[in-house]
Amino acid sequence: MKIILAYKNFAANKSISHIGLGVAALNTCKVLRANGMPCEVWPIIDPSDLRKKINLAHDKPTHVVISAPWIATESLASLCMLFPDTEFLVNCHSNVGFLQADSNGVKLLREGLDLEMALPNFKIAANSKKMVRWIEDAYGNPVVYAPNLYYLDPRHAYHHKPWKHGHLKIGVFGATRPQKNIMSAVGAAIEISHQLKAQTEIWMSTGRLEGGGLTILRAVQELTRDLPLVTLKESGWKTWPQFRRLVSSMHLLLQPSYTESFNMVTADGIAEGVPTVVSEAIDWTPGSWEADVDDVFDIAKVGRYLLFDPLAAAEGLEHLKHFIVHGVLAWKKLVNH
Repeated sequence: MKIILAYKNFAANKSISHIGLGVAALNTCKVLRANGMPCEVWPIIDPSDLRKKINLAHDKPTHVVISAPWIATESLASLCMLFPDTEFLVNCHSNVGFLQADSNGVKLLREGLDLEMALPNFKIAANSKKMVRWIEDAYGNPVVYAPNLYYLDPRHAYHHKPWKHGHLKIGVFGATRPQKNIMSAVGAAIEISHQLKAQTEIWMSTGRLEGGGLTILRAVQELTRDLPLVTLKESGWKTWPQFRRLVSSMHLLLQPSYTESFNMVTADGIAEGVPTVVSEAIDWTPGSWEADVDDVFDIAKVGRYLLFDPLAAAEGLEHLKHFIVHGVLAWKKLVNH
């Protein structure tokens, strides 16, 4: 057995790092290895790069899991026929709502469902159970569940440091997309600052302004301009270790996304002892972390509760561990099927 997690290496040709898919693959690989499943992460440029890597591999992979639908269907079919003893899977990395941002991905998903019927060593997968159920019900095709996994280093201390008045730091991180509901998150952060009368820094990730992201950033800048208690901090796109260090300096994270399949930022927060206000889309977290996605006052209310709860991050850690245990079982089922 040898599992390859392959994701598109945007850094090679666009001078950016598609940090989400790369970090997700890295974490999943570490957890699989820790559970006795040999695994490697391959950043690839295009299908020919993947073919070259398979040819050069000393031990041919038994499973190649391609993160997100981006490889042309004809190229996938060619790979499947060239390596008949390798099972290829395209893993849909988001839930249904996110598909509106990627019409080509939808096209490739539909074509992949047909390809699965035509070839014995190709499957469509999804990292969200909700996505799996929808595809199976809507299109009648069986779908493999291949969830994101998050590596929790046993040497790391997971301590939450509740806010005890003074300077407050709130993180609204992730790519600047409409699906992330950033405007509501920033609005809630302003409300928390107002209610607590706390000098507050609101931190945002910048550098990936996608699908209306520039409009969102400008709106947030206007929302926070000239407020005596609030300072907007724009943080450029960082490597994952740098980002983890930034997250560790926060008191609270806000991730009230309209649609998600996992949400790496929330897991990063848990790993650094920082709780997160989430929406119902991030359904593996404690119920007490969840707020109404379209109610800024509710997001702020849950945020205030988490700021003062000394056990908040510990509760989140237990939920993440539970998710990982069940996720490992899903991957074992995938590779042993």
